[in-house]
Amino acid sequence: MQLIDLSHTVEHGMVTYKGLPAPIICDYLSREASRAKYAPGTEFQIGKIEMVANTGTYLDSPFHRYPQGDDLSQLKLETLANLDCVVVRAIERRERAIDRVPFNVSTLKGKAVLFHTGWDAHWRTDQYFENHPHLTGELAEQLVEAGVTLVGIDSFNIDSTDDGTRPVHSALLGAGIPIVEHMCGLAAIPERGARFFAVPVKVKGMGTFPVRAFAKL
Repeated sequence: MQLIDLSHTVEHGMVTYKGLPAPIICDYLSREASRAKYAPGTEFQIGKIEMVANTGTYLDSPFHRYPQGDDLSQLKLETLANLDCVVVRAIERRERAIDRVPFNVSTLKGKAVLFHTGWDAHWRTDQYFENHPHLTGELAEQLVEAGVTLVGIDSFNIDSTDDGTRPVHSALLGAGIPIVEHMCGLAAIPERGARFFAVPVKVKGMGTFPVRAFAKL
């Protein structure tokens, strides 16, 4: 068995989404300060992080888009872990918009469908935020009809951000299908045969949270 990490590292000051604040990572209790609380030779660090939910590689639940949709605490583990995985290679594309998959979508029922665009190569650069590849609303509707369990992408957004519409988020989350964005490392995953995991913290009243996404080969 081999485990492949598909998530970015969250770091202090790192910008994931242009316009949203970077995380602040610091000590709540430093090792030095903790020494006064414990026996000689015993010390601990308690960390503190302040961040928006859309930080690093994260998962969107239906609540992110719809007030009556399931939030993070309501997602079933069966929709997040040990999923049969299909990787769609979309590196050699002529357009930003991905409007089809290179096989019959009816074969995707119950699967995690991950779009490998190669855009993660631009992570932590200005180019990452501009002209990113994305799915079309029409393809999202096809994925919903096919009955996929989860959809992921290694790009800045699964939707185009050229305007305020978000048809892909609307279609997938409206159908109860979680989305994982800002993935990385998909080149190492075979097109079929891997198992996918992306489990967020079980937080009530939140729609999005970072995940440690990975695949098992």
